[in-house]
Formats: sequence, C-alpha cells, structure tokens
Amino acid sequence: MTDRLTLPLPLLSWLLALVLLVQGHSLAHPMPTTTVQLDLHTGYVTAELAVPLNELQLATHWTLVNNPQALARYAEPLRAYLARHLALTGPNGQPWAVEIGEPTISEVQQTAAGPYQEFLVPARLTPPAGASVRDFTLKYDAVVREVKTHSILVSVRRDWERGLNNEGGNENVEVGVIRADPRTGQVPLLPVNQEQGSAWQGFRGIVLLGVRHIAEGTDHLLFLLTLLLPAALLVVPGRRPRWGGFGGTRRSLLNIVKITTAFTIGHSLTLLLGTLKIVNVPDAPIEALIAVTILVSAVHALRPIFPGREVLIAGGFGLIHGLAFSYTLAELGLNGWQTALSLLGFNLGIEAMQLVVIAVTMPWLILLAQTRLYPAVRTVGASLAVLASLGWLGDRLGWSNPLGKLADGLGAVGPWALIGLALLALMGFGLKHRGVYTRV
Repeated sequence: MTDRLTLPLPLLSWLLALVLLVQGHSLAHPMPTTTVQLDLHTGYVTAELAVPLNELQLATHWTLVNNPQALARYAEPLRAYLARHLALTGPNGQPWAVEIGEPTISEVQQTAAGPYQEFLVPARLTPPAGASVRDFTLKYDAVVREVKTHSILVSVRRDWERGLNNEGGNENVEVGVIRADPRTGQVPLLPVNQEQGSAWQGFRGIVLLGVRHIAEGTDHLLFLLTLLLPAALLVVPGRRPRWGGFGGTRRSLLNIVKITTAFTIGHSLTLLLGTLKIVNVPDAPIEALIAVTILVSAVHALRPIFPGREVLIAGGFGLIHGLAFSYTLAELGLNGWQTALSLLGFNLGIEAMQLVVIAVTMPWLILLAQTRLYPAVRTVGASLAVLASLGWLGDRLGWSNPLGKLADGLGAVGPWALIGLALLALMGFGLKHRGVYTRV
C-alpha cells in the first residue's frame, strides 16, 4: 500500500486562490491609453486626442463598444465632455481658448492591448494675445477622473523650432504621462515647456524632411530614374524612332545634368507657389497625375515618344511633382521667416537625396548602355515602371488593386535592385572587354 500526500484544507484553499490569481493576471490585457499629440504653430497649438471607446464607456456609461451608431449618437456629447475636461493656462494663469473639432472613429491594433476602437478628436488651442505657444500648463482629466487606472500619454508631434515635422508619424517627443493619484484620486496638471527650440533646429529638421520625402517617396524616385533610363542612348530616327546605341559618356552625363536640372527648376517653382498658396490644387488629382508622369516616362523609355525633348518634359512634369511636395510644407502652419527657411531647406534636402540616388545609379546604367545587356535591362525596368504607374493610378482613382500594393513595396527592394544592377554592369562590361561580345 502506497502513502498518499494529504494537504490540510486551509492550505489547499490558499494554493487554489494563488493559482486563480496568477492565471487571472496572465489572461488580463493591458487597457489602452488616451494619447494627446500636440502640434505647435506660430500663434496656436493644435491637438489630436485619441480616446479609447471601451475606457470612455466606463467613464460615461455611454453605449460605445460594438455600437455602429456610436459616432452619430455621441459626437456632440463627446465634444461637450472633452470641453469640460480640457483647459490650458499660460505662465501668468491666463486661460487659453479651446475649440473641439468633429470626432471620427478609428480602428487600432496594439500589441499589448489588442484590437480596439478609439475616437479621434481634433482641437485648436489658442493663447491670449502676445502669449507664447511654447510654455503652458495642460489640464486634461477626461476618462482618468472616473477610471483611476487610466493613463494619458502627452507628446509633441510637430514643432518646427525643434525640427519635429513627423511626416512619418514616429518622431513624437514625450512630454509626460497623466495619471490619477492612487491615494487621493486627484489628477495632476502637466507643465509643457518647449522653449529650447531654435531656427537652426527648424532648418535642419526641414532639410531632413526633404531627404526623407525623396527617400520614402518611391513614386518621385521612379519617375526620375525612368526618365533617365534612356539618357545614355542615341535615337535612331525614322517613321517609328527607336533607341540605338551608346551616345558616349560625355553626352550621357550632360543629358543627366540637363534632365535633373529641368526637373529641379520645375518642382522648385510649384513648391514655392503651392507652399505660399498662390496655386491651390487638391492633392487627389495631383497624386493621380504623378502616376501619369511615371507612365509616360516609362513608355518613352521603351520607345522614344518625345526624343530630344526630355528636358522640356522633365521641367513640365516637375511642376506636377512640386505641387505634391508643397502639401508637406503648407500643412505645417509656418510664419513668414519659417516658410522662407523651410523652402530653402526642403529644396536642399530633396536635391541632396536626388543627387545621391543618381550618383549611385547612373554609373552602372552608363556602363550597361555600352553592352548588349542594356536593351533587356531597359525593357524590364521600363515595363515594371508601367505596371507600377498603372497600379498607383488605379489606387489614386479609387480602384484598389494588387499592382498598387506591389508598387508601394518597391522602395524596400531598391537596395537589392541597385546591387543587381551593379553586378550586371560589371559582368557585362567585363565580358565586353574580354572580347566575348561588343555593343552594336
């Protein structure tokens, strides 16, 4: 007969309670937080409040979660609720004017909290006349006053003087976290002081914004590279002109300089006009026209449709791309001297990144243009540009399609494509000089 271990009943009860407690903690999800993202402008501050529906429901007892009518039914009560819980004061205690905008609902997927919905609510915060927008005290206690475990993350998303332009959405500078005191339940005020900014930081931030705009703007880069694809070739005239052999290194470099300069002049002009709002065109048709410029350039790279007029086309198409560039600066809400510095810095960033891309790409294309591999490379490159442009054009006209999604991912394969291009150029040029074949 074997001995059996018998636990006293009180000890067994304690162990069971401990297991349930640990299990409960392991299954619980962290609750989502409210975020307050601040954009500092010259004479005012804008904010985007992201309020989780499930936490707001606990605070207000409104029926929000899984309610398709939540936005329509609670938009106005939400605005009134936030207006009661949001206030700003300057260093001397003077109150700011607070305007709450129209809310929308967004779907959020968060690693810790899982999927949930949140209200996105814009607000405009205006200091008294003559007061600084860079030094104030924030009172925000929506949700956290009723739900003591709630947290509010406050950050600066845009601030020209600190070089924060946040086009990619990942540069926020945290200001602080608002939580209720666990003992008293009081919600503290949050001081916000951004006086450490400068014109130099703003200028440097705008230069980097221009660099990133091109580095991440696959469509702009694809247009320029597609237009340069046949720049090293001669045109064989006739009823149906076609691309011929290599036109010489000096001529090729001169063509590249002319085309790039024309594109720069074109986009610089409309960048200025668009930023100053002298020309105001909605972004949707401009984005569609950018896809058209890529399509036309790709067809030209397959067979010349405007031989000898590449400089004029680059300048004209640059006007379209410049309008797209201008939207980035126009939405920053800058004053006169900030706008002047930003136009200079943004252009410098764009040109610097363009020159880097051309410098690491064109030598290989010039080498390849002297071999029999180039017709195939040009045809494949131009054909991919045609497909990408059609995909983007469909997306921008409202026709979602797989080509558009594939085109959006071209930037990720860019470095690998450059390595492949270099290897092909070295291989083709090496075979030519070893007498295996020559370009005819």
